[in-house]
Amino acid sequence: MMIRNPIIPGFHPDASACQVGDDYYIATSTFEWWPGICIYHSQDLANWRLVSRPVTMTFHGVESSGGLWAPHLSWADGKFWLAITNVHTRTDFKDTVNYLTTCGTIDGIWTEPAYINSSGFDPALFHDDGGRKYFMNMLWDYRPGKSSFSGIVMQELDPLSMKLTGERKKIFELTSLGIAEGPQILKKDGWYYLLTAAGGTGYNHAAVAARSKFIWGPYDISPYHPLLTAEPYPENPLQKAGHASFLQKGAEWYITHICARPLTHRGRCPLGRETALQKIEWIDGWPRLIGGGNAPFLDIDAPAGNTVSQKIDNSRRTDFDGPELPAWFQTLRGPLGNASSLTKHPGWLRLYGRESLASLHRQTLVATRWQSIQFRAETVMKFSPRNFQQTAGLVCIYNTENWIYAYLTKGSRSPELNILICDNKKLSLITDGVMVPENTPLGLAVEVDGAALQFHFSTDNKVWQPLGETLPADHLSDDYIEKNGLVFTGAFVGICCQDMNDRTAFADFDSFAYIEH
Repeated sequence: MMIRNPIIPGFHPDASACQVGDDYYIATSTFEWWPGICIYHSQDLANWRLVSRPVTMTFHGVESSGGLWAPHLSWADGKFWLAITNVHTRTDFKDTVNYLTTCGTIDGIWTEPAYINSSGFDPALFHDDGGRKYFMNMLWDYRPGKSSFSGIVMQELDPLSMKLTGERKKIFELTSLGIAEGPQILKKDGWYYLLTAAGGTGYNHAAVAARSKFIWGPYDISPYHPLLTAEPYPENPLQKAGHASFLQKGAEWYITHICARPLTHRGRCPLGRETALQKIEWIDGWPRLIGGGNAPFLDIDAPAGNTVSQKIDNSRRTDFDGPELPAWFQTLRGPLGNASSLTKHPGWLRLYGRESLASLHRQTLVATRWQSIQFRAETVMKFSPRNFQQTAGLVCIYNTENWIYAYLTKGSRSPELNILICDNKKLSLITDGVMVPENTPLGLAVEVDGAALQFHFSTDNKVWQPLGETLPADHLSDDYIEKNGLVFTGAFVGICCQDMNDRTAFADFDSFAYIEH
């Protein structure tokens, strides 16, 4: 059987893989989306299920693409260990704050994150023989004229006090590809194997392997360098490949890694950076992709004996009948708290309006990742706005500076539907206002087909009419937005409510569906 990449589609970057017996886990970055860090579980390496979002610290005021960067998940001493970075600023300083949190079960209550250091991002923890533990991260150098990526540093960790001990030492410098980040160590056959990410997060991205007989190095780079990259292969369907992590299943070996799927030749990638899997073999004591070369494969062999088919369709739906929101929903920067209710109008989700979609603080929005470039999302909403500052509806959003919003508000004579676009902070009103009946359920839908996005509405939940013109879905991508600064997340679709007057308005939502074509 074959496994089709990516194994976790949509915005799921910086995969850190962990094995516990026959169970496999992958932790991915979430940046400003809350709760923090998505952890997936699998037993066949083909099908991955979301089982935990363990980090509940908030990110109010944190800039877009700040927050939680590349995590590292490991297992030792009968518990899981999760190393995380909270990036507070996007200035030359970054202000990277690294923590460790632990839990005996993947879906249990994780400990309060313990502060470790602030010297750089992409932390990782290595558990050596005899119980010794080593904490790594890339070293960030803010000084003008210096390389910001100053190599990989490591320090021993006291697991009882959760404090670093001894001297901080640099164990790995930059390679010919530049930028060393995302360190991971594997001990095998008496060697310490160090994986690092190189080349940045764009089309030059790569994974580099090095090894040493000693934990502190020196580390020699593999003769098969780099281990993984799509940079020389512009026609490969998986681009931006790098940031790898080892996995072993029986006698077979794999790496997880980042990838992205552009809509056109090295064009825009609205699904963001996704998680993929490649099979490797060991040649003369070095890891190498099966078959030689370093280009990622779209399809790989499943582990021996695997008879479970891979689930490709990620469609999902909720009627808001349960006691809490589905785990596939996330919010921006913090919990909704009393700005939402599943009991005020049973069978509906009530959202109380707060700040605008441009706010870095407290929005009232729940959203889910795009995991396909062909899907329909729809909802049914009741909303009675009293003025133009009260809005609610369906939004496709990348970050607070880039979104496309179909919303209901108060018009001159009756409620009216509009589309508002925020394109790198610039607002554009697309429609002149479509009048709809008051106090009636309103259907809102969006169809995404590659680079095109079209909203629809219905006043009877039977006949759907187009709202506005076809819009550029591919503007909700790193590749379009990064002309104004590097960004690292992906497109979401969701429902929201704003009250920029007095925070008394609310909208009720009967259902939400995300349906892949």
